[in-house]
Amino acid sequence: MDFGFTEEQELLRSEVRKWLDQSCPLDEVRRITEAEGGEGFSREQWKEIAELGWLGLTIPEAHGGAGLGWVDLVVVLEETGRSLFPSPLVSSTVAAAALLEAGSPEQQARWLPGLADGTRIGTLAAQESPGAPSAAAVQLEGRIDGDGTVLSGEKRFVPDACAATLYVVPFRRDGDLFLALVERDAPGVAAEDWPGMDLTKRLGRLSLQDVRVSADAILPGEGLDRILDRATAAVTCEMIGAAEGAVSLTAEFAKQRVQFGSPVGRYQAVKHPLAEMHVDVESAKSLLYYSAWCLDESPEEAPRYVSMAKALLSDAFARIGIDAVQLHGAVGYTWEYDPHLYLKRSKWARPMYGDSGFHYDRIADLGGL
Repeated sequence: MDFGFTEEQELLRSEVRKWLDQSCPLDEVRRITEAEGGEGFSREQWKEIAELGWLGLTIPEAHGGAGLGWVDLVVVLEETGRSLFPSPLVSSTVAAAALLEAGSPEQQARWLPGLADGTRIGTLAAQESPGAPSAAAVQLEGRIDGDGTVLSGEKRFVPDACAATLYVVPFRRDGDLFLALVERDAPGVAAEDWPGMDLTKRLGRLSLQDVRVSADAILPGEGLDRILDRATAAVTCEMIGAAEGAVSLTAEFAKQRVQFGSPVGRYQAVKHPLAEMHVDVESAKSLLYYSAWCLDESPEEAPRYVSMAKALLSDAFARIGIDAVQLHGAVGYTWEYDPHLYLKRSKWARPMYGDSGFHYDRIADLGGL
């Protein structure tokens, strides 16, 4: 088996890296995310990445996408993570994954083209309480109303809640699990962003007050855990990229910072932690790449390996974020220097779709322990 990326995938990585370096370096990330009253991302850049095909990467060609797989998506999300690129890319990709998992051909034809060309922004609104979301944790009840369903309740910790125009909302009806496709402009729908530590990622609340969902916008919910696996993998992809970005940033600083007449990177107290940070990233990559391959080629293995990658990286990225700040010395704590941006991303990503404790428990359950 060839575990390397193909020539086409490496070319894709190169083009994504080039665009991010030119269009959204860290200075631009700061400008976008710190803008007063801003959305947290650039609409112009959103249009550009739609034209580049990033939004439709895993969407079939019949619906305006590229029809590629999750290993190809890893390439893109690693690079967006490395740049801390602020956008609803992951959220919209997960919404598309929900439609591909559970939607009928008619529903896919209706909703996927808008997600592929960026005219719709999707997100999965699965969580209702603290802790990792899961099919078993869904409590929102739907009430039958003629040929439709009425939803009243609240979803919390919704990624890109205010940016989204299409919400995938899990709910129960007579004990069975379903997914509702809820439009932002539907009567009774309200969304708000919550203040957060990481300005490059937005979380918020989705409130539903007597929201009527027609029968043709309701999907079966049996595949929710598989959808959540894809959401977890997508977040982990960006975690890998961000962790690698933090290591690269810190290594470059260690080469340039001179203390006692020598670059600080020559001292054991600096180079040994840097080596450990690098090993942590490379170890997590192997699990992540295999989990992405499983999502396309070996679905029965995917839950275990997705959880293994997220569990390992949840702790490793947190350590890397702390070490990146500390190895910058006193300036690492200042707003003007960038390591704190990666530390904040590690704090955001650690609990998303389950922290290490949740996923280690899940691995044990999957193994029958």
